[in-house]
Amino acid sequence: MIRLKLIQGANMEYLGLREPEIYGSTTAAELDRMLMKEANARKIALDISYTNIEGEAINQIFAADRAGIDGLLMNPAGFSHAGFALRDCLKAVSLPYVEIHMSNTERRGIHSATAPAADGLVAGLGIDSYFVAMEAMLRLVARKKAAAPAARPAARSRARRG
Repeated sequence: MIRLKLIQGANMEYLGLREPEIYGSTTAAELDRMLMKEANARKIALDISYTNIEGEAINQIFAADRAGIDGLLMNPAGFSHAGFALRDCLKAVSLPYVEIHMSNTERRGIHSATAPAADGLVAGLGIDSYFVAMEAMLRLVARKKAAAPAARPAARSRARRG
């Protein structure tokens, strides 16, 4: 089973309430249910967390890397503007990382500090950005697993009993 971590960054807990003209009316709880339903259908173990503290996001990423999680999805949200410590953390881990933004950040003149550390970036599709990012992550994980060297069988003793 593929294990993915989704971190929702600063202000995402107010999804559906905060600036619905930009982010839509789907609440964080509704989005979580939709994502978990999709993950279950795809036999993905998905862990979703929310944090408004960059250091907590960093701790979660390091913990996911140590735990052998297969991939990281993240909407850095408010961390996008100045998340340089978060970017350095992302560069330090071996996790494939897909960054998610619901709005078209380029159109809005927002340049993500964390995007340079991403394997991919999905933006501008509203809540569909999450589902496209999940599909992209599955492909990244499959490629990573296919490229991994095959495990060598344990050496067998050729000594014969005499």
